[in-house]
Amino acid sequence: MPFELFVNGTLMRGLKLNPNMGTSEFLGEFRTAPYYRAFTINDVHPGMFRVNDGESGGASIWGELYMVDDETWAKIEAGEPPNLYRGMIELEDGRKVYGILYPRELADGHYPEITQYGGWRAYWATK
Repeated sequence: MPFELFVNGTLMRGLKLNPNMGTSEFLGEFRTAPYYRAFTINDVHPGMFRVNDGESGGASIWGELYMVDDETWAKIEAGEPPNLYRGMIELEDGRKVYGILYPRELADGHYPEITQYGGWRAYWATK
């Protein structure tokens, strides 16, 4: 059954893993609610997680929303770097959709934080 998937890294249009999106329908650019932090994982891909309720340091992160079918999801998942996983995220408009997340315990304190850039594209624009 098709589902909405928010991507905020190399699966976005024009980037390395976007061909893995196959025939998924691009629904537009969106931002998360302001509860997320993002890190660069060896400058290969971002890792994003939600901050805990009441915790500061979260921000809205830019990305793209797609309608993805189960067959395409299987291909996307098989091509994702280690430790990334599908989980629920909240968009700026309050909708809850699936997104690509990274475990906090593997990112925080281990990789450079890029939350302040607001997204992977903006971070790469500074490179």
